Amino acid sequence: MPAVRVEGLRKRYGDTLTVDHVSLEVRKGEIFGILGPNGAGKTTVVECIAGLRKQDAGHIRVGDFDPQSQRSKVREILGVQLQDCKLPEKLRVEEAIRIFSSFYRDPADREKLLADVGLTDKRQTYFENLSGGQKQRLSIALALVGQPHIVIFDELTTGLDPEARRLVWELVESVRSSGVTVLLVTHSMEEADQLCDRLALIDSGRTVVCDTPANLRAMAVQALGRDDATLEDAYLRLTGKNFEVAG
Repeated sequence: MPAVRVEGLRKRYGDTLTVDHVSLEVRKGEIFGILGPNGAGKTTVVECIAGLRKQDAGHIRVGDFDPQSQRSKVREILGVQLQDCKLPEKLRVEEAIRIFSSFYRDPADREKLLADVGLTDKRQTYFENLSGGQKQRLSIALALVGQPHIVIFDELTTGLDPEARRLVWELVESVRSSGVTVLLVTHSMEEADQLCDRLALIDSGRTVVCDTPANLRAMAVQALGRDDATLEDAYLRLTGKNFEVAG
């Protein structure tokens, strides 16, 4: 059974069709990326997977559960870090983890979780005083506090400096190494190439292709006749348009 299965997902906001027949399958134990430009519909897809939005059409399964009709079951196996998730400025790191732990019957060990994300020495620090990278590490900890089987990370490193971004990447890889399936939403070609076992390329609300980064690069090499063709080259060729790429 796949960790996540999406078939023919559609979502409309008013007259705007944001997601149009997106299909993808996430295998257990992999880092699966949803890659595309801003406004492609990536966040809407994962919000539907998490049960935060109801799709207009299509079928979604998280494990063997429907995110709409079996929300409590999905919450037991799915952790979520959504883009621009903020906490009260005067909430301390340790307090945030303790509060989120109270939502679960069998939460992770708080001390180990703090150590795993490298925030033990920041446990008494207010959220407002954390750096961007530390805030993202805290958001990862909060997504993992329920000991999920699957976790969604949405635009995890947007706005971070290169050093902080690399540290977060290492943490994501360690999460997968612990046995958790990771669904990573990004518009960074470098991030997708570095972390993902497989990718779904999304453009204008549609799935363009699902494949490994290596296979997509190989397609670009063959099509362009250049040995140095990149994942960005593959994306631009498949979508037929340019966009601003995050480094």
